[in-house]
Amino acid sequence: MPELGELDEKAAAALSGLAPMCRQSGRWTGRASIAGGRAIVRQALYMPALVASRFNPDLKAKYDVLTKAGKPPKVAITAIMRKLIVLANALLRNNRKWTPKPA
Repeated sequence: MPELGELDEKAAAALSGLAPMCRQSGRWTGRASIAGGRAIVRQALYMPALVASRFNPDLKAKYDVLTKAGKPPKVAITAIMRKLIVLANALLRNNRKWTPKPA
């Protein structure tokens, strides 16, 4: 995504196809799902999100919160994918490298 670093976080998530799209009409409420965007970016982010949800302490905590709240594991992984793209966008925008939090 050459636009990464020049977008706000919502636009980066939407461009990668990781922004939730709600299906609602009147009193009927459907389920939110991800749609649109670039499928190749979603496919490329799946495995890094899976690894990050297991080994990155911050993203593992977010994954655990979502699964304990009753979200299906695939939905929690999608949320981690969105966090990764937002993080990458912020790092590129500020021209800095990722550094883990000091323990």
